[in-house]
Amino acid sequence: METRLELNKTETKVEPSRMETKFCKFCGEKVAIDAVICIKCGRQIEEIKMGIQNAPAQPQQIIINNSSNSSNSNVNNNNIGGIPTGRPKSKMMALLLCIFLGWLGGHKFYEGKTLMGIIYLFTFGLVGIGIIIDVLALLVKPSTYYV
Repeated sequence: METRLELNKTETKVEPSRMETKFCKFCGEKVAIDAVICIKCGRQIEEIKMGIQNAPAQPQQIIINNSSNSSNSNVNNNNIGGIPTGRPKSKMMALLLCIFLGWLGGHKFYEGKTLMGIIYLFTFGLVGIGIIIDVLALLVKPSTYYV
């Protein structure tokens, strides 16, 4: 590897053994110590050092404020402090309504779930599948449950 410097139309050869070198961190090629870009792979080896007047502005410091004072909005309001709140419903009444009037959403209207009752009314109990699921769900509920 020869490096030629031209000074007033005279050629001067600098021997590679005397030239200070470093290695490219990407391809391992030996490059000049002050090189910024590798001559073999073309990748940037170092940051470009600028003078004080050309220096870029300091990057803005990013501050992350992670103090969240939000509370859990998904709180079960039917059981506050171990005392059940809401309207008590009979398991047997809901089960009978589900079996006989489930395709009309009778058990959903009984529980106060009007929107689901309307959906059951227009879809015939979610095509019967919703009724089967609700019967199984009602079987595992306590005899008096709160909605």
